[in-house]
Amino acid sequence: MRKILLLLLCTAAVGLSSCKKEVIVDPGLPNETIETIIAPSAWVSTNGGETLTTTISFPELDASTFLNDGLIVALYPDNSVAEYRGMPFTYNGLAYSYTARRGSITVDIETSGDNNLIPTRPVVPIGLRVTIVTSTLRN
Repeated sequence: MRKILLLLLCTAAVGLSSCKKEVIVDPGLPNETIETIIAPSAWVSTNGGETLTTTISFPELDASTFLNDGLIVALYPDNSVAEYRGMPFTYNGLAYSYTARRGSITVDIETSGDNNLIPTRPVVPIGLRVTIVTSTLRN
C-alpha cells in the first residue's frame, strides 16, 4: 500500500513540475534603439564643479512612451574601449547616471565620493544609446 501511495505521489510531483512558462511576444510592439553623440561642449558644470550635466532632447519620449514603456540607457564613456555601459555605473572613480523626462534625458557625471576627484569635461564625443522597450501598463 505504501509503495502504491509513494508511486502516486511521485507521479503527481513529476506531472505538476513539468509545467512550462510561455512568453508571448506581440510583434506589433517593436522595441527601438536610438544612438546619439554627446559633444564635449554640451556638458555644463554644476554643484560647485562636482557634477557635469547635459540634457539631450528625445522627442521619442512622448507621453505614451513615458508612461507605458521601459528604457535601457547606456553610455560609451571611453572611445579607446569598444563597449557601452548601462547606467547607472561608476567608471574611473566617477558616477554616471541619467534622469528621463518626457521629451528629454539628462545625463550626470559626478564624483563618487572622493572629494579630490572632480569631473572634467570630456574632450571627445561620448556615445549614448537608448533602447525603448515597448510595453503596456497594467493596473
